[in-house]
Amino acid sequence: MNKLKTGDQVIVLTGRDKGKRGTVSARVDDSHLLVDGVNVAKKHVKPNPLKGTTGGIVDKTMPIHQSNVAIFNPASGKADRVGIKLLADGKKVRVFKSSGEDIKA
Repeated sequence: MNKLKTGDQVIVLTGRDKGKRGTVSARVDDSHLLVDGVNVAKKHVKPNPLKGTTGGIVDKTMPIHQSNVAIFNPASGKADRVGIKLLADGKKVRVFKSSGEDIKA
């Protein structure tokens, strides 16, 4: 079970975007995420008349490693760790480590 999922609010812990908050928009692979507004790079794009795209310099969100972000806990207003709790009916639920309450995503 992945501890960070699409739609989670996260805070960047290290790097040039340290302290920024964003939403996980996609998982690239097992260990990398795309976070809106974080790790944005300038990309030079050629025009493609067949697709109707114009050329120029565009901003592109680059992947960030999941160890460099932490989930945002709205109750405390800080970053938190994620734990997994096994319910009585056998389901696995993600919980905040600090408070033990369920993560609603």
